[in-house]
Amino acid sequence: MRDMIFLILLLLNVTLAAKIHLDLAWLQGSIKNRSRRDISCREGQAYAHDSICCLNCPAGTYVKKACFSDLEKGVCEPCEFDTYTEHGNGLRMCLPCTKCRLVVVCCLCTFIPSVDQETTEKCTSTQNTHCKCKQGSFCLPDQACEVCKKCSKCKEDEEMVKSCTVSSNTVCRKRSSMGSSISVTFIVVLPLIPVMICVVSILYWKWSKPSKTSITSRSPRKIVKINMGDRDEEREKRQNVHNSKMDESSQFQSFLEQNCVDRESSRRLVPLNGEESLKKTFDLFEEMDVHYHNRFFRLIGLSDNVIKSTESLFPEDRVYELLKNWMEKEGMKADFNNLIEALTYLDQRLSAENIIAKAISNGYFKYEDE
Repeated sequence: MRDMIFLILLLLNVTLAAKIHLDLAWLQGSIKNRSRRDISCREGQAYAHDSICCLNCPAGTYVKKACFSDLEKGVCEPCEFDTYTEHGNGLRMCLPCTKCRLVVVCCLCTFIPSVDQETTEKCTSTQNTHCKCKQGSFCLPDQACEVCKKCSKCKEDEEMVKSCTVSSNTVCRKRSSMGSSISVTFIVVLPLIPVMICVVSILYWKWSKPSKTSITSRSPRKIVKINMGDRDEEREKRQNVHNSKMDESSQFQSFLEQNCVDRESSRRLVPLNGEESLKKTFDLFEEMDVHYHNRFFRLIGLSDNVIKSTESLFPEDRVYELLKNWMEKEGMKADFNNLIEALTYLDQRLSAENIIAKAISNGYFKYEDE
């Protein structure tokens, strides 16, 4: 009986020892597996692979095969054409190079892809492409730049504070009342200076000439000559007063009449598609200096009320709207050549030549003798 009890106790001890051993083995395996799952490689220097840390491949390459031992480098392969990696990495493939953005524009009702940005630095195996908006356009750095925006132009009553850059729009501000009053005074007074000089010279000449008694003591021929001089002087004075009262529109008409022979002998431009060709050229007149807008539209016959009614518009929209009013007013007499002559009269020859070149290259006009 005692032997039986001893055997039972012995079996119980063996069973308990085996269970404790299995529990310890399971615990050790669990700890080991957890450490493998929670493995953390040094950032920027290594990457995790199969519970070990492999050293990063250098910039310009990618991981073709990972390492087999901890803290060793696997097989690194150079990036192919048009791909890159800028830093040490554990990537399985290189990144594709960025392409500077294209946008689709409508040119004569045909959609054509156009470059919205220009490349500043080309893509290499260790550097991505660097792009920026083309000149005359911008993108704000704190906004998503889906399309480069066109730079704004300052209005007539504004002055530029900061020019447009690739990352900021034009900055304008209202002209100060003092500056505008000075400019108006300057514009009004400057043309009067030659007239004032002429009047002062005439008065000085009158006061300094001999008296009437001394004139009568001379020969009749001399008296007649002096009298004729007085008449010429009066005629010249009246002509100066008349010229000062003529408005700029009348002077322009006089300019056209005096140069009619030259205009007939010069090469005239004729539209290729009638009124439609003329209307398409209105956008080209954005070339004109904004400071000459009011004078230009007065020359071609628009009233001050019509000109002032468009002051709230942007300069390019204002030019288009006023030229449309001019075309409706002139009707069949509306002529592209008259617009060019008005620019020439205002000494805006460079703008006139650029507008003519664009009108011909875009297929709106051609020379009459071609």
